[in-house]
This record gives sequence, structure tokens and C-alpha cells, in this order.
Amino acid sequence: MSTLAHTMMTAARSADSGLAGPGDLDRYPYAEAHVVDRVGAPAWESADPELGRVGRRAAGSRGRGLHGQLVQQLGQMIVSGDLGADRPLVPEEIGQRFEVSRTVVRESLRVLEAKGLVSARPNVGTRVRPVSDWNLLDPDIIEWRAFGPQRDDQRRELSELRWTMEPLAARLAAGHGREDVQQRLADMVEIMGHAMGQGDAITFSRADAEFHSLLIQVAGNRMLEHLSGIVSAALQVSGGPVTGCDRPNEASLAHHGRIVDALGAGDGAAAESAMRQLLTVHPEVERVVPAPREH
Repeated sequence: MSTLAHTMMTAARSADSGLAGPGDLDRYPYAEAHVVDRVGAPAWESADPELGRVGRRAAGSRGRGLHGQLVQQLGQMIVSGDLGADRPLVPEEIGQRFEVSRTVVRESLRVLEAKGLVSARPNVGTRVRPVSDWNLLDPDIIEWRAFGPQRDDQRRELSELRWTMEPLAARLAAGHGREDVQQRLADMVEIMGHAMGQGDAITFSRADAEFHSLLIQVAGNRMLEHLSGIVSAALQVSGGPVTGCDRPNEASLAHHGRIVDALGAGDGAAAESAMRQLLTVHPEVERVVPAPREH
């Protein structure tokens, strides 16, 4: 095993990954939908009782401060539908409900406004915006959707988007022949292989995410590179049989290796084909995107 592989695997075992495993789909305990007046004041008491104090759910906030935790809490409630479109959000009520200061509430609402989830207007106040206004490419919103009631739609949409982006990135990357990048990609495949052999899903997922992110970055297309965060978010919210990257398996590892070999040979068509095969390992995906044709 290379030094890089050993270091990465050791670090993964000693830290909380924040990645979803097969049993983590419900790690955000969303409240069940309630029949309420959608244009009235937020029914805070009808929400998950564990949302009462921000600090109680540190596990779902991955070590964020009060401000970040409140953003996480409110974002989850909006995306899950507990706070529906056009809901008024009164800062004083939020502060009392979550036991945080007005400053924390104000800054949290500003973050949510930047994500398109809420809007603040004079004489109207702060209200929840409809889904059509959300920044659906925001990594936080991707995560909240993927672990909420819209999980199936979110995973399908991410799968479709990746199937469009990544084969192109693989083809473009084959024309850039950088030995250092190819070695790094090969290292990631080695790490994934060792991790799979040891049942270490955390290390596998981390190496997988770095592999795909690096591949997009080396494609030489700045617009694709700008969207690389989508792929990272997609890999982090995996938890169902959507693509070959979701679970460690021999087929996934083999396709990653084929991509590295194609890049080394400068064969863009082979790199693209291998990526398409990787993203359609699971039969379920064939209902979303067509399987690649063999030439």
C-alpha cells in the first residue's frame, strides 16, 4: 500500500466522515407533514420536538456554531415542507423557539435568503419562497433535499446531471496528459481497492469523491469545474442504489481503473465510455438514463 493510501485510510478511521451510509437515510428526523394553514404563522410546536433547542442536534450540524446549526435547522424544515411556501418567519418567534439571540436569527435568515429559500421585504417581513426560487445547486439544499421527503427526486436529478457532466469531463481530461494528475487518480483507485477489502466505506467514499472532483478539474473547462461541487454533494448524499459510486463493489472499482487507463493512453472515447459504464452499474439507473451503446 502506498504512503498516501495508508495516510488517507488512517485519517478516515479517526474522524467522523459526515457521509451517508446504507442505514443513514433518516439521520435527519424530519417531522411528518401536518395539515396546517399554509399562509398562517409557523406552527413551531407541530415540528419535531427535538428542534426546540439548536444545540440538541449537533450531530446533524457536523460541528457548526449556533448560527450554522440554526441555518441547518430552518433549512431542513423549509425543504421538508414543514415550513411551506409563503410562510411568515418572525425573528422574535424563531429566537424564542430555538433559544438563540436576535443576531444569530438575523444572520441565519440572511444565509437562507442567499440560498433563495426565504425573502425579506419591507412591510411584508420574511417569508418562505416557493421551490422554483431555490438555488437547487447549493450543496446545503442538495443535502437537505436528499435526506428529506424529496430524497428520491433529488437522487434521480443528481444522477441525471452527473450522467451528463462526467462522461464529457472524462473525455476532455484524456487530452490533458498530466502525469501528476494521472498518478493521483491511480492513487485514489488504489485507496478505494484497499478500503473495499477492509470494509472501510468511509475511506472508499472520500477517495471516490476526490477521484471525481479531480477528474472534472483537469478537464480544462472552467464551467464544468465550477459545477464540480455538485458531484461532490451527490457523492456525499448517496445512500441508495443510484450509481456505481454509491457502494463499494468490484464493478465500480474496475470502471474507475478503466478510466485511469484510458486517460494514460490519451483515449478520450474510452474514458467517456468507462465513465458511462461506471454511472450505470446498477440496473435501477437504466430507468433514468439509457445504457451506453457498445461500438
